[in-house]
Amino acid sequence: MKAPLHDSHSSAALADPASQPAAPDSPPLHPAPGPLADPLNHTLEPRSLEPPSFDQPTLVHGNHRLLLHHQFRSAFLPARRDVIVSLPPDYHTSSASYPVLYLQDGQNLFDPETSYVKGSYWNVQTTSDRLIREGAIEPIIIVGIFNTGVDRLEEYTPMRDPKLGGGTASQYARLLMEELKPWIDQHYRTLDGPHHTGIGGSSLGGLVSLYLGLSSPQIFGRLAVLSPSVWWAKGGMLQFVRRSRPQPRPRIWLDMGLAEGPSMIAKCDELNRLLERRHWRPGVDITYMRVPGARHDEDAWAQRVDPFLRFLFPAK
Repeated sequence: MKAPLHDSHSSAALADPASQPAAPDSPPLHPAPGPLADPLNHTLEPRSLEPPSFDQPTLVHGNHRLLLHHQFRSAFLPARRDVIVSLPPDYHTSSASYPVLYLQDGQNLFDPETSYVKGSYWNVQTTSDRLIREGAIEPIIIVGIFNTGVDRLEEYTPMRDPKLGGGTASQYARLLMEELKPWIDQHYRTLDGPHHTGIGGSSLGGLVSLYLGLSSPQIFGRLAVLSPSVWWAKGGMLQFVRRSRPQPRPRIWLDMGLAEGPSMIAKCDELNRLLERRHWRPGVDITYMRVPGARHDEDAWAQRVDPFLRFLFPAK
C-alpha cells in the first residue's frame, strides 16, 4: 500500500518523511471527465455529455492573457489534466514568438482559488509581468500543467521507491515532449530549441524537472529546481546525475529552504556539490540558493519566482 503522500503542497508534503510530519490527505480529483474534442486525433469513446474542448480555453477571472485549457488527454497516461497558459503583456499586440517555461503543479501557480491551500500560490503571472516590464527578463509564455491528485506521486518520480512506489516519470516525459509541447507549439507563438524552453517545479515537481532536463537536454535547456525531493528512492536521483552526460548542458536554478528539515537540506547540498563536480559553474550555468527560514510550501516558493526567472531567462 502506498503512503498517503499523493499531492504536494502543504508545508510538509513530499519533504523527507523522516524529518517531517505526515502529509494531509490529497485534494479531491477533478470530476470524472467525459470526452473532449481531441487535438491529438486519438479515438475517443462517444458519451452523451461533452466537457469543454481542450482547444477552447476559458479565461481565468476574465484575464485575456491567462487561459485555462480543460482535460488534456494523453496516450501515455490515463489521467486527464488541465493546463493553464500565461501570455506575456505584449502577446496580443505583437507578432513575436516567445520562449516557453513549463511548470509542474499548475493549480498552484496563477490562481489562489485552485491552489492546494486556497490563497497560497506562486503568483507567477504578476511576477513575470513585472520583470518583463522592468526589462529584467525576456518576455515568456509560461505553461502550468495541473497535477492529477493521487497520480502525482507516480508521474513525478523517475525511479521507484521501495516503500512508496512511483516511478512512471518516463511516461509523463513522453506526455510532455510528444503530446503537450507539440500542441503548445502549434497553438501559440513559441520559440523552439533548448535555449528557449524551460521546465521547473518544486518538491517532487523539482525532482521530475531535473530528471527531464538531464535526460532530454535537447528539449529543455532551462531548469527551475525548487526544494527537490532528492531523498526519493534512497537518493536515486544522485545516482542518475552521476550517470548522465547531458548535451547541451542545461542551465540550472537549484534552491532549498533552511526550514525544510536537515535531511532535505543535506541531500540538496550533496546534489549541488555533485553538479559542480560535473562542471556546472556557479553563477554561470548553475545557481544554488539556500534560503534562511523558508519552509516547504507555496508561499516560500512564490518568493523565489523572481530570482529564478532572472537567472533562467535574463533579458537579452
